[in-house]
Amino acid sequence: MADRLSDFYTLPLDDWIEVVVKEWLVPNFRPAFQALQWPIDQLLGWLEDGLLWLPYPVFVAMVPLIAWRVAGTRVAIFALSAVLLLDLLGIWQETMITLSMIITAVAFCVMVGVPLGILAARSDRFAGLIRPVLDIMQTIPPFVYLVPIVMLFGVGIVPGVIATIIFALPPMIRLTNLGIRQVQSELVEAGLAFGASRRQLLFEIQIPLALRTIMAGLNQTLMLSLSMVVIAALIGAGGLGLTVFTGLGRLDIGRASLGGIGIVLLAILLDRITQALGEGGQAGRGSTKRSFRQLLFKGGRQHGTEDDS
Repeated sequence: MADRLSDFYTLPLDDWIEVVVKEWLVPNFRPAFQALQWPIDQLLGWLEDGLLWLPYPVFVAMVPLIAWRVAGTRVAIFALSAVLLLDLLGIWQETMITLSMIITAVAFCVMVGVPLGILAARSDRFAGLIRPVLDIMQTIPPFVYLVPIVMLFGVGIVPGVIATIIFALPPMIRLTNLGIRQVQSELVEAGLAFGASRRQLLFEIQIPLALRTIMAGLNQTLMLSLSMVVIAALIGAGGLGLTVFTGLGRLDIGRASLGGIGIVLLAILLDRITQALGEGGQAGRGSTKRSFRQLLFKGGRQHGTEDDS
């Protein structure tokens, strides 16, 4: 006796997906997808070569200095300790490759995510359309991305970065949208009343006031990029992820642990710096208020000139 619908009929969704990808998407669009690799490959190569070319003493001095300037003395001390430890562990080159992959992925996530977030904040219809897409992107297991990425882009470090961008993009869009929507409507209405254009309204009022939330999205994108970079080692991406994957494949606990320690140190360092940048965005509201007052004063002066005339 049949108890389930699948006893009568099983929906062949897996076959449909395979047909769409193999017989339509790959033959017709693979050249376009291959062309998309060029800007990512250029930026990634430039960053990787630059980080590996930079003299080690310069890097050791530069990173703690940036951490001190942005996040304070404690983070600077941790940054110095982390950089020295990464070299002492013998995983310096792998760390630089991983860092270049992360910076490349985060850069493209910002370039794509911030404009889409702004568009979603301005259009409820677009926000409604993109929401289920973001839900799918955030809920699909990371390993699922690897199959279509390999079929469309091949294997290697650039496809790994592309998979990382897709996986880490949603928080940037969501929190940019949220931050702009949370800007007080009174400030927006005041800016419009005093003659602010849509461009001025966006760049002088909305984005500065939403900067803290946008930076939180950047922080989440960064953390997701770190986790995906490790998984991308399965399709040929290098760096610390490859160190972990090689150690697991050989049951070399020590080697896998080295890669894990490097990822943890890098994640904590980048997390503290981006969190401090986000908190600095709160302090930047003073400049936002000054620019807003200048906008109001300018608008008032223009109105006053018109009234005098």
